Amino acid sequence: MYKSKSGRSLFDVALPATLGAGIVTTFAIAQGQHPAMAIAITAISTTFTVICYRFDLI
Repeated sequence: MYKSKSGRSLFDVALPATLGAGIVTTFAIAQGQHPAMAIAITAISTTFTVICYRFDLI
């Protein structure tokens, strides 16, 4: 009846998550945050999104 995974690959999930987090990262860097810390936050949020998708949490 309901198929939770719509045939999307992990890349299809990771790309929008990375782009969304990248926008926030760009703003954080513009406000003076260290670039390495901002990129680490982007990587962590993308990883979390992919894990949530992989285990059907979203």
